[in-house]
Amino acid sequence: MTTVYQQQAPPLPPVVRRSPAAPLLALLWAGAAAVVALWWQSTGSVVGTAGWLTGAGRIAGLLCGYSCAVLVGLMARVPLLERRIGSDRVARWHAMAGRYTVCLLLAHIVLILTGYAAQDRASLVRETVTVVLDYPEMLKATIGTIILFAVGITSARAVRRKVSHEFWYYVHLLTYAALFLAFGHQLALGAEFTGNSVAQAAWYALYLGVAALVVWFRLLTPVRLNLRHRLRVESVHQEAPGVWSVVMRGWHLDELGAEPGQFFRWRFLTDGLRWTSTPYSLSAPPRRTQLRITVKALGDHSTSVALLRPGTRVWAEGPYGSLTADRQTTGRSLLIAGGVGVTPLRALFETLPGEVTLLYRARSAEDLALGGELESIARWRGAKVLYALNGADGSRPRLTPGALHGAVPELADHDVYLCGPSGFAEDMYEALRAAGVPDRRIHHESFEL
Repeated sequence: MTTVYQQQAPPLPPVVRRSPAAPLLALLWAGAAAVVALWWQSTGSVVGTAGWLTGAGRIAGLLCGYSCAVLVGLMARVPLLERRIGSDRVARWHAMAGRYTVCLLLAHIVLILTGYAAQDRASLVRETVTVVLDYPEMLKATIGTIILFAVGITSARAVRRKVSHEFWYYVHLLTYAALFLAFGHQLALGAEFTGNSVAQAAWYALYLGVAALVVWFRLLTPVRLNLRHRLRVESVHQEAPGVWSVVMRGWHLDELGAEPGQFFRWRFLTDGLRWTSTPYSLSAPPRRTQLRITVKALGDHSTSVALLRPGTRVWAEGPYGSLTADRQTTGRSLLIAGGVGVTPLRALFETLPGEVTLLYRARSAEDLALGGELESIARWRGAKVLYALNGADGSRPRLTPGALHGAVPELADHDVYLCGPSGFAEDMYEALRAAGVPDRRIHHESFEL
């Protein structure tokens, strides 16, 4: 069974919007420079080995404190970041900031303790015990440090592959507790803040500002969304082997501001699913009373989606993602889908302005989810759908730069929207670059964060 959504009026020409990524990165690096300047302004001459070790430890500690605030702010799900820069790109920044934070934290601990031990002419073990037990706010900071290291360890790829997403997620939530526990010792022991009311006010503003973003966008905004729109499962139906569409009904969904190509984080309030929030793209343009996602059974959660019953309550967060018409820079677009990656591209195929071609890679005709809808849209708007299927002997089609040029003339002048498994996306990106498509016109977003 296939649900065909009412097609909308022909889309308007693209309006190019500049990404705020570069200004934001410049602002973050300027903040780091200001932190170093704070240390420089509050530090006199550095004398001896102990002085150099302690000074380096103070710099590392200040930068670690700043990085902790940035780390949390990046994942506060601020719409400007999620929709204009892209959830996957922001998540990569968060992961990189996390690695910097752990390294700075380790450097701070080792350098400060070694410097203090040299200054007091004490053993490193004795100095560590003294600092933890006798210095103000240090016992709480030590507990916070242990939590941060635990978060860092569970984020390592080798560990994350062996633990469930739910375990990783709930350990990550402890980051908030860690920062709360560690905050006090920064002001109590930081020489940069002693007697400097301006520096103290700036540090409070930084942390309280980030806390406000988290409370507003990760707590209050989702609560308001779900109380306002009251989403429930309306129907579930199969699109292809192992691929299911879930149609959800709610109130005033046009007020969500969702765009084709975006996704929500979905939590289905039923046994086995209520504790997991998973990102799925909209597989059709949003309507006033309906949203639809299409899911391939690849794990426990996605497999259980097929068993959802009509009437099941849904908790949604979003919309997120920047794989939208806002990225379009020309009047011609090529959409390249691999497998279930067709879901956000199906919505874009219907709504993107200008000349649009969809290239759909799948193993067989039987695996072409939403194929009937794609053909209907192509006829309606005069677009093209191309298929890349395995041969009768199981051989895979070669999507080389030459093959892409043959299928889509003047390929280099197209915007390319790309969605599919990571290996497929990487291969296609290399082929597109070799075919002359500029990097700025290749638009891709991944959920493998």
